[in-house]
Amino acid sequence: MPEQRLHLLAHRAGLSVDWIDANGRPQHVAPDTLRQVLAGLGHPADDAPAIEASLVALARAHDARHLPPLLTVDVGASLDLALYFSAGSTCHAQLEGETSHTLHLDQNAHLPAGLPIGYHQLTLEGRSFTLAVAPPRCFSLADALDTPTPRCWGIAAQLYSLRRPGDGGFGDCLALEALARSAAERGADALAISPMHAMFANNSHTYSPYSPSSRLFLNSLYASPQALLGERTVSLAIEALQLTEPLQALEQLPLVDWPNAVKARQQLLRALYQDFIHGEHPQREDFDSFCASGGQPLEDHCRFEALLDAAAERGESQDWRTWPDSWHDPRSPQITAFAAQHREQVDYYRFCQWLIARSLERAQHAATSNGMQVGLIADLAVGADGAGSQAWSRQDELLADLHVGAPPDILNRAGQSWGICAFSPEGLRRNGYRAFIEMLRANFAHAGGLRIDHVMGLQRLWLIPAGAPPSEGAYLNYPLDDLLRLLALESVRHQAIVLGEDLGTVPEGLREKLAARAILGIRVLLFEQDPPGHFKPILDWPDNALATSSTHDLPPLAGWLLAHDIDWNHRLELIDANTEQHWRDTREQEIQGLRRLLRHNYGGAQSDSESLLDASLRLLGHTRAPLVLVPLEDLLGVDEQPNLPGTIDSHPNWRRRFALPADQLLDDSDAARRLELLAQAREQAFERDR
Repeated sequence: MPEQRLHLLAHRAGLSVDWIDANGRPQHVAPDTLRQVLAGLGHPADDAPAIEASLVALARAHDARHLPPLLTVDVGASLDLALYFSAGSTCHAQLEGETSHTLHLDQNAHLPAGLPIGYHQLTLEGRSFTLAVAPPRCFSLADALDTPTPRCWGIAAQLYSLRRPGDGGFGDCLALEALARSAAERGADALAISPMHAMFANNSHTYSPYSPSSRLFLNSLYASPQALLGERTVSLAIEALQLTEPLQALEQLPLVDWPNAVKARQQLLRALYQDFIHGEHPQREDFDSFCASGGQPLEDHCRFEALLDAAAERGESQDWRTWPDSWHDPRSPQITAFAAQHREQVDYYRFCQWLIARSLERAQHAATSNGMQVGLIADLAVGADGAGSQAWSRQDELLADLHVGAPPDILNRAGQSWGICAFSPEGLRRNGYRAFIEMLRANFAHAGGLRIDHVMGLQRLWLIPAGAPPSEGAYLNYPLDDLLRLLALESVRHQAIVLGEDLGTVPEGLREKLAARAILGIRVLLFEQDPPGHFKPILDWPDNALATSSTHDLPPLAGWLLAHDIDWNHRLELIDANTEQHWRDTREQEIQGLRRLLRHNYGGAQSDSESLLDASLRLLGHTRAPLVLVPLEDLLGVDEQPNLPGTIDSHPNWRRRFALPADQLLDDSDAARRLELLAQAREQAFERDR
């Protein structure tokens, strides 16, 4: 009986006690794991009395009489309101655009269809809520290219890896502009980039773009102050700070030296701020407008950064969860007083956000004004660091004490813990999905598309108690239909496409739901085989997913052929001898299988890596995928991967840089040849399929 009550509590809290793993085998979550995850959700379950108390609290929270602040519905569909209102009730609808309507619930207390797409304020029986009326699908690639059968291509780049003269040791938005113009001139319609979320400004040792402080704001290190403040202003600041030689030394390195590069960049940004704020700069009006439009969320983020600085000066923890209670609440009088006392520091961080927002805006303009139909595709990380700004400012909507990860699967037999926190489904509902909507708007703001990392998180996430191994977690379920409607609504409003990274353990039926909403899945050449060595024929690739050769967590094709990923796992002792040998044997089967497929389609021996890379990209171009994205690494024949999952410092994750400047990368003979082959294949695929 106690275990039955525990399972009942887990079910009502949205947890799956039983689930199916990547190998199709049923799995059952252990009671101790359930108790720990439930505690992280705010539902104590240590003993029978605690379980009963949590069940009572959940029943009270889920009382049908509690009208949520926001409901969603598809355009053209009626909405069942019988839980909250009486049949025949009069509904006053205040639509966006200030138009008002009067409607009546039918005999089943359904709100009739007919309201347009948008966010509308509805009032019935003295109670009000927001109704989000969603389009049937997201803004699609067919919409962007104005053709029913798009067959376009683009490039994927890690932003920090790009070079330009004077970059200070890592890529920035000026380098991104140069690459965007170069790619657009060659016919690319999209440029997918690594996440640009705000990191921790005073922690240069945490630089994984997938472990941000906040997904609402941007990493100001990537800003291009020269573009907004002028080359002369920046040059004078560099000279005054005596940074000329240190910056030049950082630029010559093959790997990003994040601690020193960040220190130098922050010195420069602080000096530029002082000059800007105390002078009569012509951009001051735009800065003030930006701050006003950013409102309280921008103020909260910048206050948090200033609080981190103050904590560091006092030798205190950088984790807000250990701060004094008065610093936990962003609305507390103590935080307001702190912001007043440290106004210049808070405004400095607002200045940094202004710089990066305007810099990214310029990069998107460079892409589209030179011919790209989509332009930049931003990357949305699956979560944020529980010690960061977003978790602090949205405490009721994020689960700061549970880590997102993945259970053991085909890709990672030990499972994964990513050290980041996720949204609380209950918190999202309580707050009208505010945190989700504002996150979408922030990431759509300066892009023509959005890649959602681990898109399965819209339906469920594997949550792990702090300190537990990845295998000891449980799936928490999310309101998928509500989230998809809001995603479609924001996508259409921003005229931006949506990509969903659906690799790993994908719930049954999810891919079909995403496709119905015009969200493109992702198919990776290296995975399109079963069993090892039997690769999928060209025409068997789906037309509802983009095609790519590799990802940032996988070896580039050249490295895959050389088994560099296996070599790294051996070198770092991440695998035993038997696993390594099996992996190498399998890899050889895969390589031979890929050669057979390419030989069947294009003839030739495909004996050397260059010809195999050429043919592989050509094959991707000939698939039915609406979009082919090729990582820069595969265009250039690079053999080392940007990130090796399961490592932190032992592999140079998120540090590798290209040798050539961004505006010359695509002039490389290998890259130019492969782009030409890809463009020709895409044109042939379009003619075949239209």
